[in-house]
Amino acid sequence: MSTYVSKEMSAELEAARIATLKKTSRLRVEMGDNYFKILRLWKNGFTVEAETTPRLRGLVDIHDGANHLYQCLIVADEEEAGEMRYEFKRNTAASDKAPLDFYRAPDAPIALLGHED
Repeated sequence: MSTYVSKEMSAELEAARIATLKKTSRLRVEMGDNYFKILRLWKNGFTVEAETTPRLRGLVDIHDGANHLYQCLIVADEEEAGEMRYEFKRNTAASDKAPLDFYRAPDAPIALLGHED
């Protein structure tokens, strides 16, 4: 039995693999006003489809649906198997609250109530 796979068949298999990754992923990367599907995400980076996504660089935001997850500074790493891989230079978790510049005790009161005489 031969293990040879033609270039056409190999390209079709690659396209089917990327289509499956795009269909199952809710993650997307935002650069400016443009959004692109993230195929895979890991601790130090992510991949996007190389053919349809322009080269990304600099500051980007990563979203899971409508939830803003990270603000990242990225650098392109390499293209392999139809995916463009990016590595994080900085990856900061997004928060919906402003950071505190002081320590807040976990049992601290939320508000103070005044006395009515």
